[in-house]
Amino acid sequence: MTISVEAVIALPRNCRHARLELPIGATLADAATAALAHPAFAGIELEPRNVGIFGRRAVPETPVRDGDRVEFYRPLRLSPGDRRRALAASKSPAGG
Repeated sequence: MTISVEAVIALPRNCRHARLELPIGATLADAATAALAHPAFAGIELEPRNVGIFGRRAVPETPVRDGDRVEFYRPLRLSPGDRRRALAASKSPAGG
């Protein structure tokens, strides 16, 4: 018997996703391995430790269930705070 999960990764210009069939008892690490072998993820470097289910980070040993959305997260180039500071610094003061 198998379960079906959706694997997704958001890239800068698009999103890739694939339906994966995994054995019952599979973990996020198993889903990562299956995603790496899927043509939809060809050429993408996935970090099996940066994963989650439905927007919640989880460890690779976490079991997946039928219907889960397994998400692979890319590393941030800037933290949200650094990004806000850079944006504020780039804007000129209003009204002199």
